[in-house]
Amino acid sequence: MKDLLLITPPFTQLNTPYPATCYLKGFLNTKHISSFQMDLGIEVILELFSKKTFQILFELAAKNNRIISKNAQRIYTLRDAYLQPLDDVIAFLQGKKPTFARQICTDNFLPQASRFEQLDELDWAFGTMGIQDKAKHLATLYLEDLSDFIVECIDDHFGFSRYAERLGQSANTFDELYEQLQSEPTYIDIITLNIIEEKLKLIEPQLVCFSVPFPGNLYSAFRCAQYIKANYPSMKVAMGGGFPNTELRSVTDIRVFQFFDFITLDDGELPIELLYENVCHTERSRSAEKEAISFKRTFLLENYKVVYKNNATKPDYKQEEVGTPDYSDLLLNNYISVIEIANPMHSLWSDGRWNKLTMSHGCYWGKCTFCDISLDYIKIYEPIAAKLLVDRIEQLIEQTNETGFHFVDEAAPPSLMKALALEIIKRKLSVTWWTNIRFEKNFTKDLCLLLKASGCIAVSGGLEVASDRLLKLIDKGVTVEQVAQVTRNFTEANIMVHAYLMYGYPTQTVQETVDSLEMVRQLFEIGMLQSGFWHQFALTAHSPIGLNPSAYHIIPNTKPITFANNDIAFTDTTGIDHNQFSLGLKKSLFNYMHGIGFELPLQDWFDFKIPKTTIKPDYIHNCLETDVHFNIKPTAKILWLGTKPLVTETSKTKKGQTYYALQATFHSTTDTFTVTFDKNQGIWFLNILETLSPNHSQLPFFSELKKDFETQFEDFELFWFSKPINVLRENGLLVL
Repeated sequence: MKDLLLITPPFTQLNTPYPATCYLKGFLNTKHISSFQMDLGIEVILELFSKKTFQILFELAAKNNRIISKNAQRIYTLRDAYLQPLDDVIAFLQGKKPTFARQICTDNFLPQASRFEQLDELDWAFGTMGIQDKAKHLATLYLEDLSDFIVECIDDHFGFSRYAERLGQSANTFDELYEQLQSEPTYIDIITLNIIEEKLKLIEPQLVCFSVPFPGNLYSAFRCAQYIKANYPSMKVAMGGGFPNTELRSVTDIRVFQFFDFITLDDGELPIELLYENVCHTERSRSAEKEAISFKRTFLLENYKVVYKNNATKPDYKQEEVGTPDYSDLLLNNYISVIEIANPMHSLWSDGRWNKLTMSHGCYWGKCTFCDISLDYIKIYEPIAAKLLVDRIEQLIEQTNETGFHFVDEAAPPSLMKALALEIIKRKLSVTWWTNIRFEKNFTKDLCLLLKASGCIAVSGGLEVASDRLLKLIDKGVTVEQVAQVTRNFTEANIMVHAYLMYGYPTQTVQETVDSLEMVRQLFEIGMLQSGFWHQFALTAHSPIGLNPSAYHIIPNTKPITFANNDIAFTDTTGIDHNQFSLGLKKSLFNYMHGIGFELPLQDWFDFKIPKTTIKPDYIHNCLETDVHFNIKPTAKILWLGTKPLVTETSKTKKGQTYYALQATFHSTTDTFTVTFDKNQGIWFLNILETLSPNHSQLPFFSELKKDFETQFEDFELFWFSKPINVLRENGLLVL
């Protein structure tokens, strides 16, 4: 028996748990509040994609005469071929049968329907993919064929990472979702409710908390809450997470509270602690019965009216107080790694199990006009000390045996990333990590090399619209030239780069859309980007544009709000139909990500006339031809990532005068190189090399090295920019 049951409803990711319940459980541990967590989505997927269940689905589809399209008919006719390997394919994608990859890669082993039609175009990619990745890709297409069969013949709401998402999107009223909940449960609902029934009997919680991150989780959360209310009326049910935080801030429909007793907003730690005190029958709550019950950012029903309670005087917890995320209870060995397209950066979201952590709460920039910067999850910026972060990394490695980390920040701050990297290197940890960033100028070449040395393999960031006018209007704080240079720094450090791209921003012209695509084409062709994704601008209620639409020349089509309020339909006064660009932008990007199609005119991607680009074909190339800067900040720290050298003394006599030199031979993991110093300057440098190690308690500033050098010699800059130091700068001597 546990006091709280924390649930992520179907569906989020197949390869790793969504971290919200892990964060909450970690916090509850610090308060000695017992809890159990479950990712209902992965449990439903594993039950659904099993041989025994799919046998029933095929029979059900035939019985109900739902097999209509040629694609569904093909899958049904080949049902035995689909059923036979299904359990083995799932086990392979869970990492339990790696040798099965060779069978999967055998010609015609897996049955093929419409998802395999792209294979001819991707045959070239398999030459650069290992057999495990190739098998994962083929197995993914096989599962997607079966998913298509479910959507057409069983349940049109189904999606691998979402369920009934349309019902949660822009749902200004509760009517459609409420009506759907009055109908009979779907087959997937029945699987879901059977699993939750088993857990409720086992855990016997007093409070069930659903964390709902996205619209695609909303319907299942309500369906599960409905079941709990009908069968366990004494249990209290609460909802929190990303969806209510952004969408349900204006909820007034009392029917919502037929399903949920409480809806909490923003950071969940203090709200859930107070719900525990109010709901669970502990000595602590009994002693407070006579006092006024306090809540933190919580909606509930009182006297048949929705009320918002925020009467707790206790402040929210600081990030150092919330504890380490706890992944216990979750079925970590059962997650499924899939590869949808042959792009190593793109696969990070769906392939492999990642521990999720956050470097900082909120966004340190907090200015982008399309973003919900008025809400606490972005507005309140609070970084976590690097030492505490690495403490949490070590605890999670011990708990999960996983050394891969995805930092899920809005935008990780460069200064904190630098401190984190130094601490990882100092503790000699072997970890693999990636995160989201802003493409800002502080990501120098040397900082990127440091991040790579600490285990950083990839970053994702918002290029948005590749137009300086629009980037300024967005208040992104970057230029296209700057983005090109930063992506170059990451790429040259062997860190993959993914760009979030946007079209249809208010006042964006057709010419700017075409020019933005040309910028993106050049970035991919030169190799500065490895992955990207186009999304159409969406107006949100809590962004600067949503709060002041007239300043951006758009007219919102507002409706009365009784349920969800975030995405707002609007009219762009330019009159441009931005929807028409969607297919062409995505098709071109798909090809660019695979390294093809750069020579094609932009017009070839569209089935309507577009203007020629005004961007010069060498624009990005010219952005990268930057001058070498000889100015170094006095406060820059100097770091040596290499090893101690082998040193020999040499001498040369010329015109009767003998010159003494030191030859220092350095060994890296892939190379050996030798540099030659003047003997006295070489002795000085090799003596201070130890202080430049990441193991040293305090790295020296550039100004400190200069001062120390010039107590014995003249002109430190002449020494620093000499050939030997330049060679070392290319091999691990960093200026940070």
